[in-house]
Amino acid sequence: MINRFIRHLKEGFVGVARNGGMSISSATAISITLIIIAIFGVVTVNMNTITQDIKGSVRISALVDYADEDRIIEIENNIKNIDYVKNVEYSSKDEEFEYYISSFDESEQEIFAPYSEDNPFHEAFYIEVLDGNQLSNVAANILEIDGISDVNYGGDSATTLVNVMNSVRFGGAIAVLALSFLAIYLVQNTIKLTINARKKEIWIMRNVGARNGYIRAPFLVEGIVIGILGSVIPIIISIFGYIYLYKVLDGVLLSEVFPLIPPHPFVLQLSLALLILGIVVGYIGSYISVTRYLRWKRWKN
Repeated sequence: MINRFIRHLKEGFVGVARNGGMSISSATAISITLIIIAIFGVVTVNMNTITQDIKGSVRISALVDYADEDRIIEIENNIKNIDYVKNVEYSSKDEEFEYYISSFDESEQEIFAPYSEDNPFHEAFYIEVLDGNQLSNVAANILEIDGISDVNYGGDSATTLVNVMNSVRFGGAIAVLALSFLAIYLVQNTIKLTINARKKEIWIMRNVGARNGYIRAPFLVEGIVIGILGSVIPIIISIFGYIYLYKVLDGVLLSEVFPLIPPHPFVLQLSLALLILGIVVGYIGSYISVTRYLRWKRWKN
């Protein structure tokens, strides 16, 4: 079993060496494809992280009409019973007043001294939502509660930002899938040329009783080797490119609101994903090509 595996492995490397020009062309095509996939992958994963951070950081603020302590407790319980509500935090009007004036310099805070006894602020609840896509629905349900005077969560701007992030992630996933099929097609054509160059060798193996699995194995190894060779350059570019980009941008995209994923262990995970993708693409492309040829030959005979 081991000897057969080693023999197929040697035959696969011999096939790559024998068809050097075609193999290099296919590996180069896979490299270009994987580089594009890596770019989309980096964007998609970072967008996913940013989206989750935004969803986790966006809170709904609900202002309460002047009410007694019992009414406050009742409103809080009603909010907690709404679907997708993760956490509810109460803030008294005095706490709201202190928080507001703390945003000013000490010299400017004296201006608000007359309002300390006649506090114009309302009690408020701050609500965290489990799913950022449900912000508008949760806000609408909170506003219907008796005693809530106003609700704010950023409105359409927050919802639009989450939707844009989701669209970028979805578009990136579609692009990666499409490019993977393109790489499979390129490998398939390369293996097809290799098969045509070795038709006589295959014909002899068929005549001496070799099974399809035995004939197919060297071509599958060849496809895997092409996939591995094609993934080397994208892996190098991904590792050093992302580390450089992270340092240049100081770990953020545009502002602190959009932090990038730290390079480690992300670049290692990305490299492993590219290597596996290259192997899978090479294997599938080879399998499709050689299987079609063997089936056609069996039907023809």
